Amino acid sequence: MRPRLWTARRRNMGPAVVLAAAALLAPAACTLPAEAPRTPNASAGSTSPPPVTAMVNQFRDNYGKQIIEIQLTNNSADTVTVHAASITTPLFAAGIAWRASPDGTQIPPGQAKSLPAQLTAANCGTGTGTTGPMAPGPGNPGTEAQGVASVTVRLTPNGAQESLPATDPFGVLVRNNTEQCLARDAGAVANIALEPELTVPGDARRAVLRLSIRPSASTLPAQQGGGSGAGRLVIERIDGTPLLAEDPARPWPLNLAVEAGGPAQVIELGIRPARCDPHAVAEDKVGTVIPLRVAVGARTGILKVAADRDLRGRILDFVTAACARTTRLSP
Repeated sequence: MRPRLWTARRRNMGPAVVLAAAALLAPAACTLPAEAPRTPNASAGSTSPPPVTAMVNQFRDNYGKQIIEIQLTNNSADTVTVHAASITTPLFAAGIAWRASPDGTQIPPGQAKSLPAQLTAANCGTGTGTTGPMAPGPGNPGTEAQGVASVTVRLTPNGAQESLPATDPFGVLVRNNTEQCLARDAGAVANIALEPELTVPGDARRAVLRLSIRPSASTLPAQQGGGSGAGRLVIERIDGTPLLAEDPARPWPLNLAVEAGGPAQVIELGIRPARCDPHAVAEDKVGTVIPLRVAVGARTGILKVAADRDLRGRILDFVTAACARTTRLSP
């Protein structure tokens, strides 16, 4: 994937209450800096920053793909070329690496670039993604050890490989770890997915999605993070998305309990457009990812259930048509 220059138009993913799954989707929006940090004025008594600094981020359009950004800022007076970059963190089992082109990528003086990196499997031991006083969440990015991350880079002109401390101001690594671990534990209880059909009855201003819940025959072993209550999942509530809202005539379920080994079920979700401004569909990134706020074992969070490509297209067509019809019928 190609690296991206930071611009004022890019938006950052902010910390969300995530499950890792507890809002199957509800990432908070953040803003990227409009420009790279400037070298402090030496006359003011401050020291110059390192030649290259590193930060972890995530763009909204990569949120559902589990791709994060290694953002490198060139604080020096010379262009540097990045030939390799990877993140090391105790939250993930293996290094999270940017796939470099043979020629690398150049960062001009005073600029920053975002290097996309695919997340690896999360470490889901005790202390990550669990409830409790040190659980990651809004205002609490996790323990100090969990927040430690470093970026290993190989740069030219000097060609040396070095390790840089990496900041994670939006809790991207903790959030993604939490989501992955919650999804793993929930998946041990039941497979939850959206069925491919979308029913649009009546006046075409409402529709029905179907949530399929198929319990598994067994639960997550205790040595893999399971434990008391791990064989039971509760969907505490279902949240709307930037594109879809609950149809008041067909309320969504609350506190729906799912037991491993229990019967399969299909839940009908009545939906309507959440907004009808011109940008609703055109700029949609996560509007067809349904957030389920769930509790399973010791974990709580947002479990994200995404529509597949065909269903996503049907949902976008429905929202477009329903908004157009609503506009025509409005006085």
